[in-house]
Amino acid sequence: MRTLTLDGWWGAHKLKSFYVMTKPRVNSLIVFCAVIGMFLAVPEGLPAASVVFAATVGIACVAGAAAAINCLIEQGLDARMARTRARPLPRGELGSGETLLFAAALGGFGLLVLHQAVNPLTMWLTLATFVGYAVIYTVLLKPRTPQNIVIGGASGAMPPVLGWAAVSGEVSADALLLFLIIFAWTPPHFWSLALYRTADYARAGLPMLPVTHGPEFTRLSILLYTLVLFGVTLLPFATRMSGMLYLACAVVLGAMFLRRAWSMWRDYSDTLARRTFRFSIVYLAALFAALLIDHYLPLQ
Repeated sequence: MRTLTLDGWWGAHKLKSFYVMTKPRVNSLIVFCAVIGMFLAVPEGLPAASVVFAATVGIACVAGAAAAINCLIEQGLDARMARTRARPLPRGELGSGETLLFAAALGGFGLLVLHQAVNPLTMWLTLATFVGYAVIYTVLLKPRTPQNIVIGGASGAMPPVLGWAAVSGEVSADALLLFLIIFAWTPPHFWSLALYRTADYARAGLPMLPVTHGPEFTRLSILLYTLVLFGVTLLPFATRMSGMLYLACAVVLGAMFLRRAWSMWRDYSDTLARRTFRFSIVYLAALFAALLIDHYLPLQ
């Protein structure tokens, strides 16, 4: 009886380790932005529930597979960083072989769902996003250039485009505006984290901007990119993709983000950087939620 209990615990622990490898908190934001893209792609009414469900499952699976591959490739780096040393691979809870099999099965299933139940365009775009994150960003950019976040941010900005393509079968100018918002958001988001984790990145030998160019330059870069982000978030209103509710939310949220970026530039502390990083996640979710609510308001 004790052996059965132990086996059951081990199986549950293994499943939890696989789940952790998919980076569920990051994945949830990816899926959220993709779903918003699905609803915004429909001029009036709601997208087909079956398509939304299939696209959500497919995108979530491929994103989880990309995260697992990222953990597999970076397990040596993760073991040297305080933020990541508790992940399953550095702790020895999972092996490289089973992680690779898990990622292949999960990603393959997700791509199959997208191809069969959504459309081939979404499948190919999602595959390209997978390659962009798991290979181009993780293998080529992250260990070689302090601009890794800027260039690699293209793959991270794809979720609303994937959602848009899933419902409409095309990539429109409005979908690219959503891409541009996340693309501009990514540097201030990640560099805020890098600022209070500079010693971690230096110990791992990763050329993050605070390591290569110093904290002052990084803080100025965050402020400038946040200004760019503020301008970019006004474009949906300027192109009549959204209305006054979204504009008001974009201005208020942007002002809150700018205030934090300005404060970091003038009077830095790790506590402020950590709060800015956390706020940036809430900011993006709230901004996309405002887009969705505004989309379904009566004509303004």
